[in-house]
Amino acid sequence: MENDGVELIREAIEYMESHLEKKLDLDTVAGTVHYSKYHFHRIFTLGVGMTPHNYVQRRRLTEAARQLVFTRVPILEIAAGAGYESQQAFTGIFKAMYKCTPLEYRERESFYPLQLPFVLTPAPSSFADMEGKVVYATQEDIPDWMGLTKLVINGFPCFDEAEHRERLVEYISERRAVIMWNRGVLVGAAAFSSQDGSIDFLGVHPQYHRYGVEKALLSFILDYEMPWKREVSITTFREGDRADTGQRAAYQRLGFEEGELLAEFGYPTQRLVLRRGEGAASHE
Repeated sequence: MENDGVELIREAIEYMESHLEKKLDLDTVAGTVHYSKYHFHRIFTLGVGMTPHNYVQRRRLTEAARQLVFTRVPILEIAAGAGYESQQAFTGIFKAMYKCTPLEYRERESFYPLQLPFVLTPAPSSFADMEGKVVYATQEDIPDWMGLTKLVINGFPCFDEAEHRERLVEYISERRAVIMWNRGVLVGAAAFSSQDGSIDFLGVHPQYHRYGVEKALLSFILDYEMPWKREVSITTFREGDRADTGQRAAYQRLGFEEGELLAEFGYPTQRLVLRRGEGAASHE
């Protein structure tokens, strides 16, 4: 994406973030950056990986979830602040995204975000502009890795930041964590278990999905850490989950197929499996 597109999205996001409690239809937001709604919708979706409507909805629900856990504000008032005309409408979309009602979520007293404020960086305008290669992560990379998780949080139901950081230290010390940089920006990271053939974390900066970062990370793991594995797995959203912004489809494009249905921390997920040929076959 060209830098003018990045600036357009950045300006739009700043406006959205400062007006989450107000009406934010496509015409209104596009008007603030002086673009037609059709052109703005296309540029925003390409750069962020979701539509402007989905971004606003997920940010509002995230802030609503935060209030449910950390305040005693009445649910009806939280629903109104999130832009819903009735508590029933709010409960419906909240349950679709969080898999429980607002009241149940409040009673659990455990907050996790659907979407954190999006921060853009200058991105290459073509694959040929990409620099860097896949390398093993070090302890010094932890701050950048955790920064990346804030951008890809929408792909990980019930993400626990503290637990992930703790496990990341182990992954790195055991050389089970790999990363990819581009011009000083951490654009992808993956953690894996070669023993059971699982990809435990695979996160790619939303602005770099079309540059083959997922495939590069996966290929490195398969070729150098799991060349003997005939089956590799990853866990993601179930089909039709409204909280999925495209992670399931991205894994399927890499060759993963449907496996068994699971439930992690009470959240319905599914194991996807990449089946390989006989012997030590490398990933194409």
